Amino acid sequence: MGGVLPEGLRADVEVLWRYHDMGHAVRRCDVAIGLGSHDLGVATYAAELYHRGMAPLIVFTGANAPTTVERFPRGEAVHYREHALALGVPDEAVLVEPEATNTGENIAFTRGLLADRRIEVRSALLISRPYQQRRAYATAKKVWPELEVVCASRPLPLDEYVRGIGDADRVINMLVGDTQRVWVYAERGFAAAQDVPAEVMGAYERLVAAGFTGRLVHGDRGSG
Repeated sequence: MGGVLPEGLRADVEVLWRYHDMGHAVRRCDVAIGLGSHDLGVATYAAELYHRGMAPLIVFTGANAPTTVERFPRGEAVHYREHALALGVPDEAVLVEPEATNTGENIAFTRGLLADRRIEVRSALLISRPYQQRRAYATAKKVWPELEVVCASRPLPLDEYVRGIGDADRVINMLVGDTQRVWVYAERGFAAAQDVPAEVMGAYERLVAAGFTGRLVHGDRGSG
């Protein structure tokens, strides 16, 4: 597919895209937490928000996954940090949590890192890929319930985001997988429950039927 969404899939992809956007207004918080993934835009946006005075400290969290090890061989958080430094963020303003391999660990290990350094945190900008916002929010509410969470992602339109990634098939698979994880992870106790409107479930099921199953958690309701 390259970096262009097929018109026949667009409506359903847009439904999922909108669902994962929590619509939070960015405001100043005690820390910015950049969740590791294949998307270097997370680090770009974290640096931008730092320069805008939205947080005095950034924590990048993430080891590797099969989808990121080739691009970020030294680990997601390490490469994110290097990118932020190249964008002018000072060394002392960036911490790295290099062990987390999932979103729950991202939150828990970051909390532990800050506690070990005796850095008191009441609020956080949780910076992720655009379609990871809802799952990241639900996970934070479960793992660190007292934290005030503001979800943030680069404010890009869907088509521009897909062009930037350069692989529409990958984006759709990730969107479908993150949608399924909203209820699967809540059922497993990993995340707080979220409402899933019928429109979202319908779009998800049609995209699964169209073959976008590469990121599904199998053996659960709706896993296809």
